[in-house]
Amino acid sequence: MEFIWENDFVIKVSVDGNTTIVSANKAGLISLAKNLTLLADELSGSHIHLDDYNSLEEGSSELIIEKI
Repeated sequence: MEFIWENDFVIKVSVDGNTTIVSANKAGLISLAKNLTLLADELSGSHIHLDDYNSLEEGSSELIIEKI
């Protein structure tokens, strides 16, 4: 699966207790929507793995989204 990212996207993930917060600008939200749509067409067990070394803002918590 090849990710699709909008220009100038910003996505940050943080965890506060039991709450996960995904913060994004417009381009980031559109990018997430496109990539979730791609994931929906993949086989069960496929996943998107994002962290601050791969698409998220520095200091972000790791985020894994898996299709079941």
